[in-house]
Parts: sequence; C-alpha cells; structure tokens
Amino acid sequence: MTDKRRIGVYVCHCGGNISDHVNVKEVANTLLNEDEVEVTGTHLFACSDASQQEMIDEIKEKKLDGLVIASCSPKLHMYTFRAMAERAGLNPYQYVHVNLREQCSWVHKGDKSGATAKGINIVRAGAAKCALTHPLSAIRIETQPRVLVVGAGVTGMRAAISLADMGLSVFIIERESEPGGWTSQIGRMGPDNQHGPEVVANLAARIRKYENIVLYTEAELIAKSGHIGDFNVTVRLRGQEDISLNVGAMIVATGFTPYEPHEGEYGWGMPGVVTLKEFRQMLEANDGGPLSYNGKPVRDVGFIYCVGSRQTLSETCPEPNTHCSRFCCMATAFTGSLLHEVEKKTGQTINQYHLYRDVRTYGRLETVYSKARADGALFLRWDPKDPPRVEQRDGRLAIAVKDTLYGGEVLEIGADLVVLATGMTPRKNGALNDVLKIPKSKDGFYNEIHIKLRPVETAIDGVCIAGTAQGPKNLAESVASSLAAVARTGALLKKGYVNLEPLVAKIDTDKCVWCGECLKACPYGAIERIVYGEKEVAMAMESSCKGEGGCVPVCAQNAIAIEGYRDDQIIAMIDASLKEAVPA
Repeated sequence: MTDKRRIGVYVCHCGGNISDHVNVKEVANTLLNEDEVEVTGTHLFACSDASQQEMIDEIKEKKLDGLVIASCSPKLHMYTFRAMAERAGLNPYQYVHVNLREQCSWVHKGDKSGATAKGINIVRAGAAKCALTHPLSAIRIETQPRVLVVGAGVTGMRAAISLADMGLSVFIIERESEPGGWTSQIGRMGPDNQHGPEVVANLAARIRKYENIVLYTEAELIAKSGHIGDFNVTVRLRGQEDISLNVGAMIVATGFTPYEPHEGEYGWGMPGVVTLKEFRQMLEANDGGPLSYNGKPVRDVGFIYCVGSRQTLSETCPEPNTHCSRFCCMATAFTGSLLHEVEKKTGQTINQYHLYRDVRTYGRLETVYSKARADGALFLRWDPKDPPRVEQRDGRLAIAVKDTLYGGEVLEIGADLVVLATGMTPRKNGALNDVLKIPKSKDGFYNEIHIKLRPVETAIDGVCIAGTAQGPKNLAESVASSLAAVARTGALLKKGYVNLEPLVAKIDTDKCVWCGECLKACPYGAIERIVYGEKEVAMAMESSCKGEGGCVPVCAQNAIAIEGYRDDQIIAMIDASLKEAVPA
C-alpha cells in the first residue's frame, strides 16, 4: 500500500488489570507519534457497550481504515472487537488485537516502567502490522443438514434426540452391542433416585420413534475426509462391513473408562475388596434382601474415596491421574443411603465407614451427603500423605486409617467388604484419535477451545465434544454439555452455511515446485497436489486450513505465506518493536 493509513489505537485499563502495572496513558500518547496512527485513546473497559460506541463514533468521524486495540487475551474479545469494527464500517480483518494483559501487565508486576516500555513496543508492533493489512472476506462454506454422533451413551442419545427435534438427520455409532454406556450398568442414581437402565431404555425407545435417527451398534469410525459442513466418513460395522456417510458436523460423546486399581492398591486383589460399580451391582442383584458376601451376612462396609483420582507422581504411580473425578463423592454417599434402605427393609444392621480426602458434593448434591450422614454413615477424613491401609486379618478385612478430624488417632476398622470409589480416566480411543485428531488436555480427555467461551468446540472445525469424553462429569453435567453441543451444531447447520477465517495459507504457484514437505508438515491435511500449467504445485484447501503455519518454514522456495501473518507484516512488527531499547 502506498497511501498513508489512518489507524486508531485504543488501550484498555481492563479495570486495573492492565493499568495497575502499565501506564496506559503513556502507551497511548507514545503511539500517537507513529506515522500512520491518526488517533489514540484509553478506556476503562474497552469491551463495554459505551466504550465500543465511542470507538465506533471516532472511527467514522476520523475515517479510520485500521484499528488496534490493546487489551486482554484475544480469546476473550477478539470477536467482540471484530464485530464492533464491522458496525463502524471497517473491515474486521483490518483490526489487530494486542494482548497487553497476559503478555505484559500480568507477567511484569512490580516493574511498571519496564512493563510500560514493553507495552509501548508490543502495541507499536501491532500498529505496524495493522498498517500492512488489507480487506479480507470470510470463506463461506455450505453445510449438509446431517450430524454424526459418536457414542450412544446417555450423552450421545440425548444429543441425537435434540438434533432430530431440530429437523436434522442424525447417525449414531456405538462401539458396543447395545446403547447406554456406563448408565446402563448401574442401578439407582442420586440425587433424584433415577434408575440407570430405565433411563437408557426410555431414551432408546424414543430414538426408535424418529425416522431421522439411525443407530449403528458394533460400529467404529475408521476414516474421515472433507471439512466443516461437508464431511465424508467411513464407518465399519461389526468389524467387516464398511458404509460411507456424508455429514455436516460431528459430536463426540465416547464416555470414559473407570479406573482400574493396580494389584495391592487399597487391598485390591484381596477377597472382599470391590469397586463401587461392583458393589452397586451387588445391591441391585440383591433386590432389597439381606446383604451377604460369600455366603456370610455383611456387617461392616468400608468405602475408600478418591481411588484413581487426585493422584501424585510416585514410583508406584508413574502416570498419575491428577484430576478430580467429580461424581465419586456423590455416588458413594448416595450408595450409603441405599445401604441404609437395606437395613430398614430387612432389619439387618450394617455399619458403614466412609473414608474420604475431601467431600465434593457441590451445589444441590450437598443434600446427598447430608442424608447419608443422617442415615448413620460415619465419615472419616484421611490425609493423602498417609492413606488407608487394607489388610486381611482373622478371616476379615481390616482398614487402618489416621482420622485427621479427631486429633490424628489411628483407627482400625474391621470390614466384610471394602468398596473402592474408583474415578474416571480417559477412554482408550486410539483408532478414533488417529482419525479425528482432536487435541487432548493434560489429563488426557478431549480438549475444548475455551472452557468458558467455547466450551464444547474443538480445534477441528465442525467437531464438538460432550459428556465425559471431555472430562469427568456427573450425569446432569454430561447432559448439559450434550445440549450445548447440540446448540452449537444446530446453529452451524440450520442456516445452511458457515463462515470460516480467511487467515489461511496462500501458495505462490510461480515459486512452488511441489516437494511435498508442506503436506508432511500440515496436521490437518489441508494441502493437496494439483497440476498448474506444465508443472505440479501445492494448493492449500481453504476449508480445511487453520492457518497454523507449520508449512511455512519447511518450504525451501519460500512460496507459502499465512494471510494476516505474512513475512512483511512480521518483519514490520519486529522493526517497530526495536525502535527503542527495552530498559534493562
């Protein structure tokens, strides 16, 4: 561009998050000296409606053709300010977001002069990048009104029903021979005393009534191609027959795998040491009669919480599950009340001891914990540095535990059964992961883009996650996340098109000689080889490209640029940030 740009630079106080550590007025005043900066200003909260309107008015009045806002993370408000730029008549891709909070003020507390100097430099770099922007248009993709739901547990079935109610066609694939997942394998569930198998049966019956829902059992996703709005997937049925489906989006609800204790962990492997799931199945099979184990009446039951959750690294636990599994405390406390019902119905006296680290029955689940205590369950708190020890003694089990609530006294509890409340671990989905390539969290579950702003979307456009595939949840939370995924998917498909970011790879076909290195570097498979004139060259598929940039440094011909992050923009940013040395 040869004409001088008219750029507006606005610096946000962020309610003190920035201004307490960076002199925002000095940043704004310094930027006013830049050649192509027409106006600068500061706002207490740039994201507020009033501040946005002030900036819109100034953009129109000063006829600005570029915009820089220095505020918080672009994950929070980049789209907010893009929309604001559009309302002001400015192309949204001529707006540049500078992260002055996470990348400056929050990491330089106690050094206001140094943070201010750095702030000036990074905002100046943003203005230099903005000067080299040009108008761009979103890439519009038509969408197919069909959805693939992977996993037919309660989460997946509930999502399918809601999607079908929207008028979308739904394909559900389930790896097992029957739908239902974890919920179908347990009995009554707290806090509402629902019966798991009945919940599953009711959902399955509802699904059978929909003409626009097709359920495939013993089915696995083995291949995927295409892009958001138009995926072609291959599903293998019963390990032998392959079918092809065309869908516009996918919801992954593959659930979790219960933690499997290692030999000797809290007595695992000894007769009488069972998991909570096994104990619940015993109660269900007992049908309210007297509780016995190996032909003997049960008098004492010890529950040990946090088995396989909130672990720390050690020789015996080289790959710890550091997360809390969320549902275990409520499920175990609810089991205590079920055990009390057996007592009342049969007259059998059963003493129960709940050995816990922290009781996490949050929200209305607190009533479950309160009822268990009122019913006679005894809760004893142990320290993770000194966990309970389970041994066999005199034909029974014995639990030695130091109760931290009563002066650290070591108690020895005799038990006929020891019940381990095992947590959730990520489901083993190796083949599926190879197909979908959804990023994972540090805990190994599928990862969302942003826990608050985009809680069910993944880095793979058009693929949402729901339920315990995303992380530990109870049933109500799993259903809530499935409905969130439905809302996002429905909004995507019902309008018939989707707009994608134009910040994608552009390939100079005159320079390209097709060496294939860019294809190897692309994690999304967004490069394809085409014939251009008399030679073969690479072409970036706009619908699949994420602008990740791994292809750029591997190109020996320097034929690839990422729109919005071109070499001239990056060089201009570096030069601008080096105009003044940062104080030592």
